[in-house]
Amino acid sequence: MTLSSKITSAGLPHLTTSRGAALYIGALLGPGLLLLPGLAAAEAGPASILAWLALLVLSGLFAAVFAAWGQHSPSAGGVIGYVTAGLGRRAGLVTGWAFLAGVVCGAPLVCIIGASYVAELTGGGQLTRAAVAAVLLLTVVGLAAGGLRASAAVQLVLVGVLIVVAVVASAGSAGSARAGNWTPFAPHGLLSIGSAAVTLMFSFVGWEAVAPLTTRFVNPRRQLPRVVAITLAVTSALYLGLAVATISVLGPRAATDVPLADLLSHAIGAAGRDVAVVAAIVLTLGTTNAYMNGAAAMTGQLAHVSADSGASRPLLRLLGVITGVGLLLITLYGLRIVSTAALVAVPTALFLAVYLGAMVAAARVLHGLVRLAALPAALAVIGMLAFCGWALTMPAAIALAAGWRPWVHARRRSSPQARRMRCPGGGARQAIAPTTTRHEPRRLGDPW
Repeated sequence: MTLSSKITSAGLPHLTTSRGAALYIGALLGPGLLLLPGLAAAEAGPASILAWLALLVLSGLFAAVFAAWGQHSPSAGGVIGYVTAGLGRRAGLVTGWAFLAGVVCGAPLVCIIGASYVAELTGGGQLTRAAVAAVLLLTVVGLAAGGLRASAAVQLVLVGVLIVVAVVASAGSAGSARAGNWTPFAPHGLLSIGSAAVTLMFSFVGWEAVAPLTTRFVNPRRQLPRVVAITLAVTSALYLGLAVATISVLGPRAATDVPLADLLSHAIGAAGRDVAVVAAIVLTLGTTNAYMNGAAAMTGQLAHVSADSGASRPLLRLLGVITGVGLLLITLYGLRIVSTAALVAVPTALFLAVYLGAMVAAARVLHGLVRLAALPAALAVIGMLAFCGWALTMPAAIALAAGWRPWVHARRRSSPQARRMRCPGGGARQAIAPTTTRHEPRRLGDPW
C-alpha cells in the first residue's frame, strides 16, 4: 500500500481543483489580512508597500518551485520528502520538525489576532483578548480532533466569504483615500523595509503547509499548475489591494492591531466592525484548519506511521502539543510577558528555515526555469533570516537536536560493547539476534 493510499484510507478524500485552490488560498490568507498591514505600516510607513511588492514576487517564486516539486515528487511528507531528496534525511528531518514547531507556535498567534477583533468590538483589554484566543484555540483543536473529512468543502465556503469581505474593505473604503497619507514615504529609513518584509513574511507562508496535499489530487500534473495559478492571482490581488488601502485610507492611523475593522468602518459604516469580527473568526478557523491538513500528514510521516496503524494517534499527539504550548503562550500574552511582535517573530523564523531547505533542495534536484526560480528565492530567504535576530535560536535549536540523535547512536555503535556484539560467533550477538527486525526499504520523504 502506497503512502498516498494510506492517507486516503485514513479518511482524506481526493481533491478537485476548486477545493484544492480553496485549501491553498486558505493556508496563505489569514493573519496577513487581520494584523500585518498595520504592523508593517508601523515599522516602515508607506514604504512598507515595497516590502509587499517584493514578497509578492517572492511568493510567485515559491509557488513555481512547490508546484514543480509536487509534480516531480508527490509525497505526503511534503517538504520533508522534497528536502530529503535534495539534501539528505537529516536535513529533511530538521525541515519537518521546523514546520511542525512553526504550526505549534503559530496557531496561538492566529487565535490572538482573531481575538483582538472581538476585544475591539466589546471594548475588552489584553486579558479579554487572551481569554477569547484560548476559546478559539480549543475550538480549532476540537474541530481537528473530530476529523478532517469536510475540511475542503468548508474551506471553499470560508474562502468565498473572506474574499468578499476583503474586496469590500479595500474597494469600499477607496473614497476615503488621501494622497497626503503617502508622505513621508520612508519615515524610518530604507532599512525598515527589510524589517517590514520579515514581519509580512508570516502572511506569505502556506505553500509548504499544503505541500503534503499533492498526493490527494487525482492528476497532480494537470491540477497543480491550475491550483497554484488561481491561488497566486487571488492572494496577490487581495494583499496588494488591502496594503494600498491601509496606507491610503488610514494614513498615520494604519499602525493598529485591527486595520481590517477600520477599513470596513470606512466602507460600510458602523456595521463594519461587526463584519470584521465575523471575518476574524472565519480567518482564524479557516487558516488553522488548512494548516492542520498539512500538519496531520507530516506528523504521520515523521512518526513513521504504518499502513494499519492509522493517522489518528500522531494527529492527537500533535493537537495535544498545540493545546499545551498554545495555552501557555496565550497566558504569557495575557499577562503582558510576551508581545505580539515576539509571537510573530518565532514562527516566521521557523517557516523561513523550512523555505530555505526547500529552495536549496530544489536548486539541486530540479532543472530548467524552476531551478532559476529557486536560487533567487533561497537568497531572498537568507536575507530575511538576517533580520530575524534572536528568533533564529528556534530553528538553530531544532537543527542541533536533529544532529544530536544520530551522533549519540553513532557513539553507541562504536562503543567496545557494541563491537563485541558484532564479533562473529560472539555470545552477545546471538543473544540479541532474536529481537532484531527486518529493515524495510525507505520511501522518498522518509526522514528515519
